[in-house]
Amino acid sequence: MITTEAQVISVSNGVARVETSITSGCGGCQSRSSCGVSGLGKYFSNNRKAVEVHCDANVCAGDALQLSMTEGDLLKAGLLAYLLPSILALVGAGIGAAWGDVGAVLGMVAGFGVGFLVAKLSRWTPRLVAKKA
Repeated sequence: MITTEAQVISVSNGVARVETSITSGCGGCQSRSSCGVSGLGKYFSNNRKAVEVHCDANVCAGDALQLSMTEGDLLKAGLLAYLLPSILALVGAGIGAAWGDVGAVLGMVAGFGVGFLVAKLSRWTPRLVAKKA
């Protein structure tokens, strides 16, 4: 189970809008001053977006929640978002290669677009479980 802490921004009809807390890139050790991963986290930490989570617990704005997701859901999300478009881009490039370099590039772009569209149209999202921290 993968977990993280989040703070409730607002609550409406059993749906809590939450924002995750700022942490270092991996949080794996105390070497944040010399680690390149935690340095990257400083640049991307301001780009946080609020996420809506179904929450049955009685929470209000400012409360802390613990969000968790199974490893299987994380793997499925990664495969759908990254692997499917990449594989279809390679397949498209292979098919388009019969028409030369331009055909390979166009086939790659078409394959990537189809993979991205299939991932988007599947409308699958990982299941987040929210518990009051």
